[in-house]
Amino acid sequence: MESLQDRYAPNSICFGCGPKNSKGLRIKSIPQGESLVADWTPEPHHTAFSNFASGGIMSVLLDCHGNWTAAYSLMKSRGLSSLPGTVTAEYTVRFLKPTPLNKTWHFKAWPTRIDGDKVFVEGEVEADGQETAKMSGLFVAVKEGHPAYHRWQ
Repeated sequence: MESLQDRYAPNSICFGCGPKNSKGLRIKSIPQGESLVADWTPEPHHTAFSNFASGGIMSVLLDCHGNWTAAYSLMKSRGLSSLPGTVTAEYTVRFLKPTPLNKTWHFKAWPTRIDGDKVFVEGEVEADGQETAKMSGLFVAVKEGHPAYHRWQ
């Protein structure tokens, strides 16, 4: 299945999810039921120590994946044909254990509540079948005039 990024934002240059950012991470989020999932494989330069991942790289990927979850959830709940522009308002990551670099990471995120333009999202990352980090965030649809309003175009 085509990722949401490739379908709705093929020209995005976002560092975490933009298909057009040649130096970016380019996560590919795919709907699966009420959740979005993505698999991503780190490279050696994403290291923090001893073949384990940088928490910053993990945070960027979880943030982007959560933002896509929010935008897609709003689009579906409102019956829209395109994604609303959304941004991160609050975001927390809990690192549960070091995440190995030599494994594919599996991301999953889901909306827990939609309240008007606000979407509360939770998510996780697994590596080698073990949950290594969790996230929770508040993502907000922005109005015309905000720099991110047309972010998916």
